[in-house]
Amino acid sequence: MKLHQETVRVETRGKGLTDITQKVARFVSMSGVRTGLCTLFVRHTSCSLVIQENADPAVQRDMQQWLDRLAPQDPKAYEHDTEGPDDMPAHLKSAVTRTSETIPIADGSLVLGRWQAIYLWEHRNAGHRREIVVHVTGE
Repeated sequence: MKLHQETVRVETRGKGLTDITQKVARFVSMSGVRTGLCTLFVRHTSCSLVIQENADPAVQRDMQQWLDRLAPQDPKAYEHDTEGPDDMPAHLKSAVTRTSETIPIADGSLVLGRWQAIYLWEHRNAGHRREIVVHVTGE
């Protein structure tokens, strides 16, 4: 059984989805694991991870608009505003999405569907440096 773990840093440009599939795939390849699991965990409370369609950019725009309606940036709506008016909505968005994902590995590659990609979803208005722990287990 092989175990490999690394922290991947991702620079975001503000609110939106950043494709991290190739960064994760490179780490899986370097791990030497042929069959196993890749677990991702984002170490923040105002962004999230999602596996989503990578073919039509309208999907990402629709997702962002839906999430913005679900947790709007409204200074009158929230008590917590220490880090700015976008912070509490970002926490809410993170709470209803995911902070981790698990992807099977077969033949040394991530087993993603044809139209799937792994995204870091930044929920804050400004760009941030985010950390994702990538843990690969298998044979």
